[in-house]
Amino acid sequence: MELRSVKGEGIDSWKEVTLIYNAALRQVSTKMEILNDEFQHVHQYNPIEHIKARIKTPESIVKKLKRGGYESTIDNMVKYINDIAGIRIICSFTSDIYRIADMIRKQRDIEVIAVKDYITFPKASGYKSYHMIVTVPVYLSDRTVDTKVEIQIRTVAMDFWASLEHKIHYKFEGDAPEYIRDELIECAKMVSDLDARMLLLNDKVLSSGRER
Repeated sequence: MELRSVKGEGIDSWKEVTLIYNAALRQVSTKMEILNDEFQHVHQYNPIEHIKARIKTPESIVKKLKRGGYESTIDNMVKYINDIAGIRIICSFTSDIYRIADMIRKQRDIEVIAVKDYITFPKASGYKSYHMIVTVPVYLSDRTVDTKVEIQIRTVAMDFWASLEHKIHYKFEGDAPEYIRDELIECAKMVSDLDARMLLLNDKVLSSGRER
């Protein structure tokens, strides 16, 4: 499967696409690392456990374009696919998710263009995560390209659940047996309960430290 090169949005080849989106990933990753370092300096606490970054494969992009009814061109890819560049931010507690999202919104050169809060409103499958589509300026020698990056923010427990759900989805090509889907939903409830209890325990530990 191939993406046909049709010039548009200032990008006209797959090599240039990967260069620009990789640059956008590095920018966002570096910003998050700096914010995490600053948070440690000011509050003696790191909200971010770790960061994962990836570029969507040409095969995945073509499949997504076909599902949307679009021709497989560079033009359509840049215009209609929001998660070519993806960053996953893993944190300890649910409270960190919104703290990190707020820090991202306050970055002057990051524009938030869409948000999906699957923490407050989980998917029917039990999936929970906080998604942001942002644009960041990538400065080339002859122009600036505003580039979309999808940011997913979730706890360690949510990420563990989502990783298994992803494997099951591909194993059964999106049509897992009902008993497996039911078990996943039950596990999602357990994950939510664990996150809530861990956050409460952490708050108790912090309160105990202040009292001393």
